[in-house]
Amino acid sequence: MAGPDSGENKLGGPIQHGGNLGRARKLFPQAPEPWIDLSTGINPHSYPYSPIPANVFARLPEPVSLEGLKAVAAHAYGAPSAAHLAAGPGTQILLPIVAGLLDGWSPLAKTLSGLPAISPTRGEKTRGSHSSQSELGRSARLSPPPWGEGGEGFLPEADERPRTSEGADGTHSTKPRRIAAVLSPTYAEHARAARMAGFSVTETDDLETLAAADLAVIVNPNNPTGRIVPKADLLALADVMRAKGGLLIVDEAFMDVSEAESVANAVDAGGLVVLRSFGKFYGMAGLRLGFALAHPDIITRIEERLGPWAVSGPALHVASEALADTAWQQAMRKTLKAEATRLDAALASAGLAVLGGTSLFRLVRDPRAQALYRHLGEHGILTRRFEERPDDLRIGLPEADGRARLEAALKTF
Repeated sequence: MAGPDSGENKLGGPIQHGGNLGRARKLFPQAPEPWIDLSTGINPHSYPYSPIPANVFARLPEPVSLEGLKAVAAHAYGAPSAAHLAAGPGTQILLPIVAGLLDGWSPLAKTLSGLPAISPTRGEKTRGSHSSQSELGRSARLSPPPWGEGGEGFLPEADERPRTSEGADGTHSTKPRRIAAVLSPTYAEHARAARMAGFSVTETDDLETLAAADLAVIVNPNNPTGRIVPKADLLALADVMRAKGGLLIVDEAFMDVSEAESVANAVDAGGLVVLRSFGKFYGMAGLRLGFALAHPDIITRIEERLGPWAVSGPALHVASEALADTAWQQAMRKTLKAEATRLDAALASAGLAVLGGTSLFRLVRDPRAQALYRHLGEHGILTRRFEERPDDLRIGLPEADGRARLEAALKTF
């Protein structure tokens, strides 16, 4: 089973993502301009940032500016403190760094276990380790999964794990190869990053399989299904991973539209890393900015790998302003929810069933999905198809001008 952005080889070759208008123009050379890109799930309403001073472009980023951004971001995302947060040039860069914290070829990393117990944060009640297995047992299998039953992804027994394995660089190791489990189907970069770190990767819809792995990865809300794993289950899984020196990565790239299930305030316990993307909710993916939230000891290791000036001056300027603008954030959540509802109505009028999604995108499942992809492409509208699931199509929110074109194209489908 491959992730929705598949197309990669098992050792991390190129992955086909959304947003490739150059490729779309080659596929549909007669399509009208300008193209409407609905393939990425990025907010069409970019944050209206204030003018950026010229010296921000001319000078290297100041450490004080980075510390200021970290403080604002920690508050916005609910992290215990700025020391629990690292900023980097997009979660695409942070993901392999985090996966690499647990060497896929070595014994369980002792530095990620034995961290202090979580302290209550923002009204969170103190959790004990007694809940770990019971919470997982209560809803171990995400049933019924919206993408259907069956498929690959169950861990082999311990004695079945390969003792001699080939790493991403072609070298061989005689150490036990460690297991990374990714809750799937989802964004393909997570499995790719784990493979590049030396893990044997399994993709599953089962929380107990995740708990049995050395590295567990969950995208929450999920891309492209929009499925949300309850916060209680994530915290229980984090307890399990921490107790054995493992690591849970929760990618909350689309959590800005609804913060209720975020586990960002629980990272101080260790065994948990939360990733947050700036570009999606704020409509500024080109700025390339993302955050990792974790125990300060883990953050130190991430920042060592990032090196100096990992975030550009313009990104520091814009994000510090946007993340502090709670009025814009609250208004935008309402706007996106209303526009997603309107998109649902347009899709329903074309006889298309919405399987899931978030306020930034919808996932359609229909036997005509490939035909719809071509039909919209011929009208200069790019959506996201999935070769391994040909009945699925992800459609992002259009801006005002694009909405009329999308609705008109759907009426002729």
